[in-house]
Amino acid sequence: MNVLQEIDICCAYCGETITILADPSVESQEYTEDCQVCCQPMVVEVDVDQAGNCRVAVHREDEI
Repeated sequence: MNVLQEIDICCAYCGETITILADPSVESQEYTEDCQVCCQPMVVEVDVDQAGNCRVAVHREDEI
């Protein structure tokens, strides 16, 4: 059974550190999540390696 992983990220807008939950049972995912501090929409990309560790990248929604 996979357990959600808590991961600290920095908001791409305000720079505050927030905690998100990542699901290591899904190999690759991309979704939009609002910052808990400034409410701006960030695109979160999660990739899971073979060991089940999540690698997270975050960028602004208005970036290409």
